[in-house]
Order: sequence, then structure tokens, then C-alpha cells
Amino acid sequence: MTSAVHEASSSALGYLFQSQWALLQLLEGADQRPDGAVSLELHDDVAWEEDGKAVDLLQVKHHLKTARTLGDKDDDVWRTIQSWMDTHLPGDAEGPWLTLVTTQQARPGTAMAALRSGGDGPVAALGLLNAAAAESTAKESAKTRQAFLALPMADRAVFVSRMRVVDGVLLIDDVDQAVRRQLRTALPRDHEDSFMGQLWAWWHDQTLAMLRKRMTSVSVDRLVAQISRIRDDYAADRLPTLVQREDVTDTARDELSDACFAHQLRWVGAGRQLDKAMVDYYRAYTQTVMWLEDDLVGIEELERFEDNLKDEWGREFDWMLDDLGDGASDQERERAGRTLLRWALDQTKYRVRERYDEPFFARGKHHELADRGRIGWHPLFEERLSNLRLPGTARG
Repeated sequence: MTSAVHEASSSALGYLFQSQWALLQLLEGADQRPDGAVSLELHDDVAWEEDGKAVDLLQVKHHLKTARTLGDKDDDVWRTIQSWMDTHLPGDAEGPWLTLVTTQQARPGTAMAALRSGGDGPVAALGLLNAAAAESTAKESAKTRQAFLALPMADRAVFVSRMRVVDGVLLIDDVDQAVRRQLRTALPRDHEDSFMGQLWAWWHDQTLAMLRKRMTSVSVDRLVAQISRIRDDYAADRLPTLVQREDVTDTARDELSDACFAHQLRWVGAGRQLDKAMVDYYRAYTQTVMWLEDDLVGIEELERFEDNLKDEWGREFDWMLDDLGDGASDQERERAGRTLLRWALDQTKYRVRERYDEPFFARGKHHELADRGRIGWHPLFEERLSNLRLPGTARG
């Protein structure tokens, strides 16, 4: 059981490393392949494309224990060769490059060492692979080695001439720092972690889309444009959106279902809006905390924004009371409060930053103010809040 769990864990790490390595590849290769794109699990583990055609297939191998060197009889080598034989004709001289990327070091004197940059080259590698294929007794690679040796010598020579080895690459724990180094001129000073969180979240979405075959690849242009968009969020008149709808868990919804602002919605017959309100509240509240923790916004700025929202609400609330008069029925009060709620949630006049126009934030802040009892929707909300006996419900 322990061995099976370890194998599953290593496999999961391998897939995660593969997806993260693809982003690093896209950044590192942008200058040499400005019109290129990278795909996942389409042509190979990772592949470079140009004009929709695969030009470099990358088999990506991650091993946490890197003390063991990579030899020509190892399973990684022959599993990789089998994959390449299955994918493209080995003897196609116009076929794509075939690159083995591994965290292991190629053992000196092997074909793997000969195929890395500065090695002895494909001619030496061919002889060494022929010898390894003939001499190995490993059962796991027997069929692959036989198929390799069954190729005509000319095809084998072409096949190996297209192979390359990139060994001793960084481990998964070091990929984030490598990406940061590639982005050193784009990272906003003092907000690198927030920036990287947004970039990795975006790349995760791209990875899922590629694995689900909703898109084939991500181009250099697309990556550069996304980096630019994220960087723009850190301008003086903008802010980054750090909390998404899908971040709101069922647990969070359960905890908010009896919150003060939820009661306020029910008092004006807006129970159908409760789930959306909980999402907006959670996102606005959580995002505020994250902004403050990362010094992206000042507490005074947020207080000024809240005061502006409360002031506008107060004007409309007083108009509502004047229109209702003293003899309004319960039904009329509920309907008036619902109208006030709709008006408030549609407000876009005030923004925490001039160019930060995400509507959920103002809506969520209205619900947050309602939760603290600073504003309300029902004409008698203050009286009803006092009967709830919830902390922090005094109107201020």
C-alpha cells in the first residue's frame, strides 16, 4: 500500500511539474520562437508548435531523488523512445525535434550524455543506443528495444539525429523562482506574490482547457498579453481581482446563510438573491483582506469608499421614507426596501479606484455594510436588527 501511494504521489507530481514546466518553456523560448505556441498532452507531454505544426516534442521526467544518474538502459529512456516511435515516423528527416527533459543527470559515456548540448552528438549516441538495446535484459523495455533494433539502420540514424537531452533540470519546488527570474522586469515591486498568484491561476485555467481539449495550445503572444494585463492591475488607478466566484465554497455559504445581511435580504423579500449576495460578500470581504495584507490599498482609502456608499444609500433611504409616509403597510415597506436594494446594487458612481470597475466589489461592500448594520433595506431595519441581538448592528 505504501509503495502504491508513493507511486501515485510521484505520478501526480510529475503531471504538475509537466504543466508548470510548460509555462517556463513558453517564457524561456519566447525570444527564439516569438510566433510559437506550447501544447500539453496533444503531441507529447509538452510540445512546441509553429503554424499549428509540432516542431519539438518534449518528454518531461521528474524525479525527486536525483542522485541516481540516467543510463541508456533505464525505463525512462525506452518509454520515451516508445512514445516517439508511436507518435511520428522515426525515419522522417523532416519530423520534429525529440527532446527528453529530465531532472536526472545523464550518466557520462552514455547516449543520453552524447545527446545533450555540447555532447558527442547523434552518431556516437546511435552506437551506444544500439548496444544498450541489444545488451539490456529488462523485461519492461524488451518490446521497445526490439522495435528500435528492427528499424532500418538509416531510419534509426535519422531517428537518433532528431533526439536531444536536457538533463539536470530544476525540481518542481524551484519552478516558481525560475518563472520569476524570467519575469523580473514585469513583476510589480513589493507585490510579486500577488502577481505570481494571478499568473499561476491563469495558467492553471489554460492547462485545464488544453487537457480537456477545449484549446490546443497557448501562444507566446497570448502569454505576453496576459502578463501585460496582470501588470496593468497594479497601476495607481487599478487593483487586481484576487478572488473568483469558484473560490466561494459550500462551507462559506453555510456560514453566511444566517449572517445579518442575509436576514436583511429576507426582510424585503429578496431571498432568491441570497446565493449571489453571499458570493459577492465573500469575494469583496476576502479580497479586501488580501489587498490590505499585500499593501495594495490603504485602510483610509477603503473607509472613504465605504463612507461614500453609505452616504449615497442614506440619501435614497430618506427619500424612501418620505415617499412611504407614516401609514405604509408591511407589504409596501417590503416592496420599497426591495426597490432600494436593487438601486444600491446597481450603483457604479463610486469606485475604490478610478479604473477598478468590478461590479461584485461594490455589491459585496453594500452587503458588508448591511452586515455591520451601517445600512439596511427595510424601512424598519434598525428595529429588526436590534431584535436579532447580533454584535455590531448599531447604525453608524
